Amino acid sequence: MERVKLAIVYYSATGTIHALAQAAAQAAEEEGAEVRLRLVRELAPEEAIAQNPAWKAFHEAHKDDPRAVPEDLEWADAMMFGLPARYGNMPAQIKQFVDALGPIWARGGLADKPVTAFASTQQTHGGQESTILSFYQSVYHWGAYVVTPGYTDPVVSQAGGNPYGTSASQGKVGEAEKAAVAYQARRLVRVAKVLKAGREALAGLPSAH
Repeated sequence: MERVKLAIVYYSATGTIHALAQAAAQAAEEEGAEVRLRLVRELAPEEAIAQNPAWKAFHEAHKDDPRAVPEDLEWADAMMFGLPARYGNMPAQIKQFVDALGPIWARGGLADKPVTAFASTQQTHGGQESTILSFYQSVYHWGAYVVTPGYTDPVVSQAGGNPYGTSASQGKVGEAEKAAVAYQARRLVRVAKVLKAGREALAGLPSAH
C-alpha cells in the first residue's frame, strides 16, 4: 500500500497553532505518512498586523511558507486543520479557505476522508471546543469522517481534556499539548491507513455483475 497522504492546513497569527501543526506533522511522518504542511493565506491588512508585535513577527518570519490551496485536500487521504478561535468560531482566514472548496466538494473530492482539527484560544475558556465543533459542521457537509482523539489515551487529559481536538490557551504550547496533538495526528493516520487499505482491497475484488 502507498503511504497515506496527509494535508495539515492551518492558520496562525502569533505562532501557537503553528507550533501545534509542526508537532502534528512530525508525528504523522514518524507514523509513515507523507505530509503537506500548509499555512492558509493572511487576510488581515498590514496596518492591523503591525499593531501586534507578535503577529507582525510571525507574519514576517513565515511570509514564504507554502500556502494552502484547495488541491492539497484533493491530493490528501486525510486532513488535519489548525484553528485559532475567533469569538468561538473558526477565523475568517480558515472560513475563506473552506468556502473556496466548493468545486472540489461538488465532484466528491472531500468525501470519505478522515478529518480532525485542533485549536487555540487566548483565554482558558475562550471557545476551544466550540471552535472545533463549528468547524466540524463543514466537514459533515463534505461527507468526510470526523476523527476525534476522544479519551482514548491519557495524553488527552494531560493536555486539558478536550475530546474534540487538542487545544492550547494563552499562547502556551508545552510538552503536554505537543504530545496530545502528536497522538491526534498518529490516530488520524492510522484510521486513514485502514480506510485506504479497505478501498484498495475492494478495488481488487471481482465485480458482482
